[in-house]
Amino acid sequence: MPMDISNQTVAESTYKRIRADIIFARLPPGRKLKLDKLKDDYATSVSTLREILNRLSSEGLVTAEGQRGFEVAAISEADLRETAELRLLLETHALAQSFENGDVEWEARLVSAHYKLARMEQVMATGDTSRAEDWKRYDWEFHQALISACGSKLLMDTHSVVFDKYLRYQMVALSYRGDVASDEHQQLLDAAMKRDQETARKLLVQHIQGGVEHALARKPLNDG
Repeated sequence: MPMDISNQTVAESTYKRIRADIIFARLPPGRKLKLDKLKDDYATSVSTLREILNRLSSEGLVTAEGQRGFEVAAISEADLRETAELRLLLETHALAQSFENGDVEWEARLVSAHYKLARMEQVMATGDTSRAEDWKRYDWEFHQALISACGSKLLMDTHSVVFDKYLRYQMVALSYRGDVASDEHQQLLDAAMKRDQETARKLLVQHIQGGVEHALARKPLNDG
C-alpha cells in the first residue's frame, strides 16, 4: 500500500532537518544518533528515523554501525581533499556548459545570487558569525547559479550533494577567508559575464583549494 502523502511529507521534512543539522554541524562528526532521543527531538517515529538515517548513510553523512546503531560520519583530511577534488571536477565541467548555454535569465540569476552572497560576506567581515548558516546558503546558491545553465539536472543534483559535504567541513571549522573569498566570488562573476572559461576555471581551482587549506589550518583533522 502506498505511504500516506502526509507521512511522506513528515518524513521528507524530518530528513531535511536532520540533514541540515549534520551539514551545519549542529550534529557534529562522531555524534551517536540514538533513536529514542531523535524521536523526541524531531517528533517522529523510530521506523521513519531508521529510513532517514539509512538514506543519509547512502549519502555519506551518517555511518551505520550494524547492531550498534548510527552516528554522524567522521571527518578527515583525506576525505575533505577527495570531496574538494570531486567538487572541482563537477563544477568546472558544468561551468563550461553553463557558459556556453547561459542567456540573460541565467545572468540575472547569477547577479542576484552574488548580490545576496556579497551582502552576507560583509556581515561576516565584521566578525558577526551569528548568520553563518545564511552565509553558506548564499554561497551554495551562487555556485549553483554559476552552473544552472549546464542543461543537466543530474549534474546539478550531484554537485549539490558534493558541495554539501564540502560545506560541512567549512561549518565544522567555521572557515571564513574574508576578503580573499569575497574577491574570488566577484572575479568569478566577472568571468561569467565575459564567458571567460579559462579564467573561471583557474579561479575555481584557487577558490576551492584555498578553502581546503584554510579549513585545515583552523581545524587540523585526523585521517580516519
